[in-house]
Amino acid sequence: MSNTDEHNHTQHHVHDPKEKKRQINRISRINGHLEHIKRMIDTDEDCAQILIQLSAVQSALNGLGKEIIQEHLDHCIRHAIEDGDTEALEAFERALQQYL
Repeated sequence: MSNTDEHNHTQHHVHDPKEKKRQINRISRINGHLEHIKRMIDTDEDCAQILIQLSAVQSALNGLGKEIIQEHLDHCIRHAIEDGDTEALEAFERALQQYL
């Protein structure tokens, strides 16, 4: 695949608007949660409670990651396979290795 083809793949990388909105909303909630944790630390709240809240944020991030992986498999990787785009498959494999 040439660089031009790869560039075009990136430009046509479109996700379901409903899924994207849902994911952005999740990130906003996670950000809000992190801001709450920041205030907890600033006001010297109980460390055990802060750890519990951090665990909730980690769980939310992991859930978001799983959703993004699933959506990528269902849409982007399916199209890459249909198009014979081995570079996209290799890039996804590298991303998964880093994520995990």
